Amino acid sequence: MGIFDWKHWIVILIVVVLVFGTKKLKGLGTDVGESIKGFRKAMNDDEKPADQASPQPQPQPQQPYTAPQGSPLNQPHTIDAHAHKVEEPTRKDQV
Repeated sequence: MGIFDWKHWIVILIVVVLVFGTKKLKGLGTDVGESIKGFRKAMNDDEKPADQASPQPQPQPQQPYTAPQGSPLNQPHTIDAHAHKVEEPTRKDQV
């Protein structure tokens, strides 16, 4: 016999039912079953070929204005900042 005999599992099952109740356990089982079904469905959807799953992409409309090269709109943006050390506030109870 191992550490957990069939008698031990019966006692554990009874304690779990008494603590959680049958309604919560039934809801938990339903939720776990639905999540497993959803996971399997997602895995099956990933295995389909890409041409069947996605329709032809729509062409993007032309932008009405494109800034010329070298204009300020195309320059990279940088932030100039300085770091300052912040002192920890003193607590009244540590004085």
